[in-house]
Amino acid sequence: MKKIGLLPRLIIGLILGIAIGKMGVPALVRLLATFNGIFGNFLGFVIPLIIIGFIVPGIADLGKSAGKLLGITTLIAYCSTIIAGCAAFFTNHALLHNFVSAGTVGKLANPEKGLLPGFFNIDMPPIMGVMSALLIAFILGIGIAACNDVTLKTVMHEFQSIVEKVISNIVIPLLPVHICGIFANMTNAGQIAAIMSVFAKVFVVIICLHIIILVFQYTIAGTAAGGNPFKLLKGMLPAYLTAIGTQSSAATIPVTLASTKRNGVAAGIADFVIPLCATIHLSGSTITLTSCTMAVMLLNGKPIEFGNMFGFILMLGVTMVAAPGVPGGAVMAALGILQSMLGFTPDQQALMIALYLAQDSFGTACNVTGDGAIAVLVNKIAGNKLEPKTDAQLAAEGEQ
Repeated sequence: MKKIGLLPRLIIGLILGIAIGKMGVPALVRLLATFNGIFGNFLGFVIPLIIIGFIVPGIADLGKSAGKLLGITTLIAYCSTIIAGCAAFFTNHALLHNFVSAGTVGKLANPEKGLLPGFFNIDMPPIMGVMSALLIAFILGIGIAACNDVTLKTVMHEFQSIVEKVISNIVIPLLPVHICGIFANMTNAGQIAAIMSVFAKVFVVIICLHIIILVFQYTIAGTAAGGNPFKLLKGMLPAYLTAIGTQSSAATIPVTLASTKRNGVAAGIADFVIPLCATIHLSGSTITLTSCTMAVMLLNGKPIEFGNMFGFILMLGVTMVAAPGVPGGAVMAALGILQSMLGFTPDQQALMIALYLAQDSFGTACNVTGDGAIAVLVNKIAGNKLEPKTDAQLAAEGEQ
C-alpha cells in the first residue's frame, strides 16, 4: 500500500467504507468503530502537540516579522470567514424560500444516535485544549523570535521533528482505515442518508457555495502570487478528500501541509499558516451553519433579517475557533449563540445538529482547502515565490 499514493488510498478507504456499510454486518462495522474511537482519541491527544510543534518553530523562524505575519494571517482568515457567511446569507435569502417553508418536514433524529458504538474505548485525554495550545504556541513563537533564543528554537525544531515522525509513521498510514470506518458507520446507520434526501436541495446550495468560495479564494491568491488558481486547487485534492473522511480540520493538518508545500509554498510559511488556519479559518463551516440556520428558521416561520444574521456570522468566526479538533464541533460551539442571538429552542438546536452533522465533512473539506489559498497569499506577502515540489522533493526535505 505504501507504493500507492495517499489520494488513491483515501479513495479506496472511502469506497470500502460504503461497501462495508451496505453489507449489513454490524460486528464488522463495530470493529471499525472501535478502531475509529481509539484512533480518534489518539488524534485528539496529538492535535495540541501538532499545533505547538508546527506553529512555534514556524513563528520563530519568521524572526522579527513574526508578529506582523501572524496579524496578517489572522485578519485574512477572519475576513474570509465573514465573506463566506455573508455570501451564504444572500444566496440562501434568494433561494431557500422556493423549497423550504414552515412544516416542510417533521422532527428529525440526531444522526449520531444511529451510529454503532465500538466494542471498547481507550481514553486519551489531551494534555491541553486547542485554544491553550494555540496561545502557548503564539507566546513561545513570538517570544523566541523577539529574544532570538537559539537554544529554545533548536529544542522546538527537534520537537517538531518528533511530531513529524508521529504523523508520517502513524497518522498518515492509518488515515485511510479511519476514513473507511467512518463511512461504513455512516452508511450502516442510514439516518444521515434520510436527512440528506429530505434536505437535498439545501445541501446542493451549500456545496455550490463551497465551490464558489474556493474558486474565489484561489483566484485572489493565485492572481496575487502568479499561480494558476485551478492547478493550485487540484493540488489540494488530497487534503479535501482527507477532510471529508476525518471531519476535522486539525486532524487533516498533515495532509494539508504536504499539499500546500507541493503547491510551492515555502516550508516555513506553510508550517506556520496551516496549523493556525486549521484553528481560525472556517469559511466552509460558516457557509454550512448559516445555510442550515436559515433553513431551520424558515421551517419554523421565523423572520430572517440581515442585521441579526450578520451579528450571528461575526460571532461564529470567534466561537468556532476551538472547534476544529472535534468532528461536528463547529455546530456544538454555535449552539450557545443560536440560543442567545436567534432564540433557538432545544428542538430547533437538535434539528441544527442533525442538518449540520449530515454534511459536516464537506464544510470541513472547504475549510482546509481554503487554508491552502491563505498560505499562498501569505507566502506572497512574505516575499516568497511559488516553487511547486514533487513528493520526492518533499520526502528529501523531510529526511534532512
